[in-house]
Amino acid sequence: MQHLKSLFLICASAASLQMSVMAAPNYNDPGLTPEPGKALSNGTSPRMEYNFNREWKFQMGDITGAQATAFDDSQWRGIHLPHSFSMPYFLSERFYVGFGWYRKTLNAPADWNGKRVMLDFDGAFQEIQVFVNGELAGTHLGGYTGFRFDITKLVKPGQKNVIALRVNNLWRPTLAPRGGEHTFSGGVYRDVHIRVMNPVHVDWYGTFVTTPVISKEAATISVKTDVVNDSEKDVTASLKTLIYAPNGKELTSVSTTMKIDAGKTITFDQTAPEIKNPELWTPKTPSLYTAVSELTINGKVADTYNTTFGCRWVKWDKDTGFYLNGERLYLRGANVHQDRAGWGDAATDAAFARDVQYMKDIGFEIIRGSHYPHDQGFVQACDKLGMFFWSENCFWGTGGFSGDGYWGGAPAYPVQTSQRQEFEQSVRNSLRDMIRIHRNSPSILCWSMCNEVFFTRNQELGEVRRFLKELVAYTHELDPSRLAAVGGVQRGQIDKTGDIAGYNGDGARLREYLNPGIPNIVSEYGSTISERPGDFIPGFGGDGIQGKRVYEWRSGEILWCGIDHGSVGGRYGWMGTMDYHRLPKRLWYWYRENYAGVKHPEWPTAGEAYEVKLTADKNEIKYADGTDDVQLFATIVDKNGKALSNSPDVTIRIVSGPGELPTGSSITFQNKGSDIKIIEGKCSIDMRAYYAGETVVEATSPGLKSNRITIKSSNAPAYKGKEQNLKDLPYVRYTTDHSKVRDTTNDDQGIFRPTYVSSTSGDYSPAYAVDQNPATYWMPASTDKTPWFTVTPERFTPANRLEIDLTKAVPYYLLESSMDNKEWSKVSEYSGNAVKEIRFNSNTPATGLFFRISFKESTGISRFSVYVNSK
Repeated sequence: MQHLKSLFLICASAASLQMSVMAAPNYNDPGLTPEPGKALSNGTSPRMEYNFNREWKFQMGDITGAQATAFDDSQWRGIHLPHSFSMPYFLSERFYVGFGWYRKTLNAPADWNGKRVMLDFDGAFQEIQVFVNGELAGTHLGGYTGFRFDITKLVKPGQKNVIALRVNNLWRPTLAPRGGEHTFSGGVYRDVHIRVMNPVHVDWYGTFVTTPVISKEAATISVKTDVVNDSEKDVTASLKTLIYAPNGKELTSVSTTMKIDAGKTITFDQTAPEIKNPELWTPKTPSLYTAVSELTINGKVADTYNTTFGCRWVKWDKDTGFYLNGERLYLRGANVHQDRAGWGDAATDAAFARDVQYMKDIGFEIIRGSHYPHDQGFVQACDKLGMFFWSENCFWGTGGFSGDGYWGGAPAYPVQTSQRQEFEQSVRNSLRDMIRIHRNSPSILCWSMCNEVFFTRNQELGEVRRFLKELVAYTHELDPSRLAAVGGVQRGQIDKTGDIAGYNGDGARLREYLNPGIPNIVSEYGSTISERPGDFIPGFGGDGIQGKRVYEWRSGEILWCGIDHGSVGGRYGWMGTMDYHRLPKRLWYWYRENYAGVKHPEWPTAGEAYEVKLTADKNEIKYADGTDDVQLFATIVDKNGKALSNSPDVTIRIVSGPGELPTGSSITFQNKGSDIKIIEGKCSIDMRAYYAGETVVEATSPGLKSNRITIKSSNAPAYKGKEQNLKDLPYVRYTTDHSKVRDTTNDDQGIFRPTYVSSTSGDYSPAYAVDQNPATYWMPASTDKTPWFTVTPERFTPANRLEIDLTKAVPYYLLESSMDNKEWSKVSEYSGNAVKEIRFNSNTPATGLFFRISFKESTGISRFSVYVNSK
């Protein structure tokens, strides 16, 4: 473990971008679009790359025989990728769980003969079977990392081929994540590509760039490249790796020749001559280099492959915090999920870049990828824009154990011994692929094993600690250049299982004043529930956060959360600095003013509305293939163009052209009675296009002047008319409750949940009141004569039974519930003979997100339990 004490000298590199020099793109076939890009090396690459997002057919349900080439899909719905089962989606806590089928015709060019044909997915949730011409190409399990199928033997060059995908998002006890408070919608929700290459080629994400020696004066670049020989003959191949500066100038190169046996993969291990005065990657100067891998056989180019990377080094210190390039930096940032209004999890790369920029605009330097591997487009945006990224695996837990069957309450780790080996392998697979895909990104600060996996039965916590240590060791094998973090470690004695401890919520307070003796960060604080506009506050939330370095040993603090998101806990997803439509709350403006030095605007007020002003973040969708989009904004203004808080119903519609909204050709925002809202005079939605042309968009509101704008879309087949537009898909809130498969009777929703207290005496932590151990307890300070204790189940809970065990009997208590930890409603008040065991039972539940008990004299609490549907 000596390496844990070193500086971890690395030259981290950005996600491998395969950019080939090709002829001018031919967009005649709308289903197979060449992906534009340039290689910096000389010559032409034989590698061909295609975006495969456009023109699919989709049908919800499990359809018998849908893999067959001759199957009639004429009545299926036309869609484009990325796509989610839940589209259009607007923050419902419920979502469809089941199967969906996708079909598409592939016109494979004849010149694919003799090539390897790869079908690459950036992600699908969470089990997918891929069929080519009726034959099974393979199955992939896991919803958050990319994967590849070699379909060479199944595809027919020069003919029409049928690709069919059978996808489901069924909860599985042996597949991570078992628990979590996000939503888990199914679908092929990330991009799909076809990559065609010679039998001898660079493998899938096959480069790994580091710098064994780096300083401000010089950097030595090491590149490990996996090369595959899928031919039937042994070959002797030469690999030349060229290093290019951020300005495109060639700096240095290194060449190696090796024999590759037929059917084998070997690794070229190269070290290039050092470069002088490297341009160091930082959040303020996100300089990116490029390594070009040029593979030749008998003097002929067999493959080229580009990797962007950035030069920097970091140090985590248990006593003095975090250092970047030798200088101490206190990290401040936010947790960010991937989903967004209307489109759900099916986001574009451009949308990811906007999210990163929104967080950067308010002075943040780090995003925690809560709580699963994020799309490579998200990480690449962090690389380019200068945002550190905490990359987290999908080993995830949530409280209120409700038994197996659904994500909202299953223990993070399997209860059944027979399920553990397969489950652990699924966690390892996701971790392995996350690291391979993102290991070259300078924004990746560390690899996080999990989030809050102490939400596991006490009987299995020992196994969880053992497994976490194994994952940390596995991470060191896969990437020796970065530390392994463990996220959400405030319970269960798991904070010492990794290299870095991330304390969530009240974990910051539990560790207050105490150096944990390990590099650490507050990985969640705040949790301020609000609907836009909210209050002009930081939302520190009483979690021991003050917005600045308070303790020398703390490396930083990460807000929960950056942007509202879908949640099985409903309103529990409304804790962002921005709402689901990516419109800022007052909270966002507080951070921008206090962290970035930009004063907040004048808040809109009511006035005489005159017009609906329609704008967009840009006027062109440069790549109309599902990777790019625009954000549309509609604002109520007066005659002088001043924004008002008036909020009449507003409709945004496509007048003409290839533009596409998540609901089809139009979407209406309502002031009341709808999940699609206009608030404080403003609303927003993202628009895509999958064909080249001009889209005219209009915003209207009864009695007000309407407004139109034109958005151009490019690099795609030409738009031919309305017959290419998809059918409208009106929004209907999903209401089926799939969580009913569980019996939640007598499940304690308070176990291991965050707590808030009036005071604490010494080591008698409030965590002891919710740890399932009757021998441990919380005590208030001796000077606290009116103590109170609050627990939050972290979701809106209809509690009809509360049980509190005290360390000393008291003659008075007051039980209350709250939706926001501010306004409280009385549940029960008692005054009489002293009692030590408090029991509240009622057929009429006390609904709340927070539950509090208050006293008029000092006493401790050994158990605070919250029950739902109790008998």
